[in-house]
Amino acid sequence: MVEQHVAENTLGKAIEREYLLSDLLKRPGVTYQTLMAMPYVDGVQMPNGLPPGDAAEQVQVQVKYEGYIARQQDEITRAQSHDLQPIPGDIDYSEIRSLSFEVRQKLMQYRPETIGQASRMSGVTPAAISLLLIHLKRIKYGSQIADNAA
Repeated sequence: MVEQHVAENTLGKAIEREYLLSDLLKRPGVTYQTLMAMPYVDGVQMPNGLPPGDAAEQVQVQVKYEGYIARQQDEITRAQSHDLQPIPGDIDYSEIRSLSFEVRQKLMQYRPETIGQASRMSGVTPAAISLLLIHLKRIKYGSQIADNAA
């Protein structure tokens, strides 16, 4: 437990309840070293923590930015799953009117086999890839409906 005035000076406001140190570290202006250096009430034992340096800084970065890091990891996983998604060889790119004329031309000329190949083509934007994915889902959904009706 930290004395109230020490908490206010270090954290910018009083502590009203128990917090995890990781939650306190997420506050703006609070660093790992300031948390470890705070004097605690007599009788409360706190570990010394890591000495100043790369390891302490790494802990601080991981805690402060864990939400952003998790979101980036989700985005990477989603991109990797799309990377290997095949594009049917008989797809008619001219039907995808939402794509720019230039992108349709490039796709028709090079006929990429996967979404990953298409995304690495110069001039093919992430927005164009999204539109292509939507079109592929429509094709898949349409064929499922046709299969169910038969």
